[in-house]
Amino acid sequence: MSRKINLKKYSFLVYGLGFTGKSVIRYFKKNKISKYLVWDDNSKLRKDFKTNKVFNLRNDLEKVDFIVLSPGISLRKTKNRKELIKYKKKIITDIDLLYLSSNKFKSIVITGTNGKSTTSKIIEHLLKKNKFKVLLGGNIGKPILDLKIKKNVTFVIEASSFQLSYSKFIAPDYAILLNITNDHIDWHGSMQDYINSKLNLFKLQKKDNFALVNNKLKKIFKIKNFKSKLVSPKNKEYQKTKLKIKNTYLKSKANDENMGFVYTLSRKLRISKKDFINSMQSFSGLPHRYEIFLKVKNTTFVNDSKATSFQATKFALSSHKNIYWILGGLPKAKDKFKIADLKKNIVKSYIIGKNINFFSKQLKNHIKFSITKDLKKTIFAISKDIKLFKRSNNLVLLSPSAASFDQFDNFEKRGNEFKRLCRTYVKKFI
Repeated sequence: MSRKINLKKYSFLVYGLGFTGKSVIRYFKKNKISKYLVWDDNSKLRKDFKTNKVFNLRNDLEKVDFIVLSPGISLRKTKNRKELIKYKKKIITDIDLLYLSSNKFKSIVITGTNGKSTTSKIIEHLLKKNKFKVLLGGNIGKPILDLKIKKNVTFVIEASSFQLSYSKFIAPDYAILLNITNDHIDWHGSMQDYINSKLNLFKLQKKDNFALVNNKLKKIFKIKNFKSKLVSPKNKEYQKTKLKIKNTYLKSKANDENMGFVYTLSRKLRISKKDFINSMQSFSGLPHRYEIFLKVKNTTFVNDSKATSFQATKFALSSHKNIYWILGGLPKAKDKFKIADLKKNIVKSYIIGKNINFFSKQLKNHIKFSITKDLKKTIFAISKDIKLFKRSNNLVLLSPSAASFDQFDNFEKRGNEFKRLCRTYVKKFI
């Protein structure tokens, strides 16, 4: 099947009536695509969805041409897994619909275990500053089908492993794979399936397309014999260029890996070094990703609540010395803390959340730590310890290496509460 097709000729099942599913339905209505049915495993969502297009699982699954599956739905866990697996070849994503609907746009698709959102946002910023027509969406910001295809537009798309796992028509002009570490294994079933989902990004690329892949993953790429041009990030060249960028957010090492890719992409897009440097001066970063939000005397406070695995935290721990590290929550399955090369940067750690034993075992015999359980008690404990240790140029870092769900609804609420507590209490004690 060619990339562009007349979607009106096909029938669809929109499976999942959450954020993504509703955007697909809006897209169908806007483009007068009438042959679609809807379904959600949650009966309440089905009832709330006032339409005569509700899907009949037994009678209609075989009839539809495509099943547009929401990215949060795992074939291993959904109630109707047997039926969906039977018709797996029909499953596509909202991103696939974008590629099937038009061939008028260019696309840059970013994936990886860590750093996707920040890298996507930096690329959007870079292109806007250099007068590209650019739209950002996917796993960040608006669903991709809520964005309007315009002439000469470049889509910057953040793609999760969930989306890529089902994608069959995604074909980026520039595909960026930042990194792969142990994550979402419960959703995918195995590490190999997780890796394969990421590699779907390159399957339909052509000879004139580019694949930006870090050196550790080049072997995997070559084994698969993908057609696109393989490019490694110019990290050393970026480090030299970085010295000329006057931006506090980019001074730390936390974003060096991401920026190596962005710099390399800028060269492929023929953006000059001077324009790259000028563009990066004004990038301010995303909330909850190594977010410097407060400075009191000789202490800087950083909210890195988005770091839900140790691999994500590692970048923050390597970026500074005299760190007071707050961690804890729901750890990732089989996550391992390799802190031998980082412990020299850490003054003390503070464990929050309900999984005390897991984090205590990771830190024991390596780093001084206290069990503080909640963020408020942690702020008080750190304030006392800063006075006790009498270090200069301190960094108080919330980088939990864990999901938030034992204490908070999401990482955003965890990060916002941390910022609120620091602003409320820190000045009184430091």
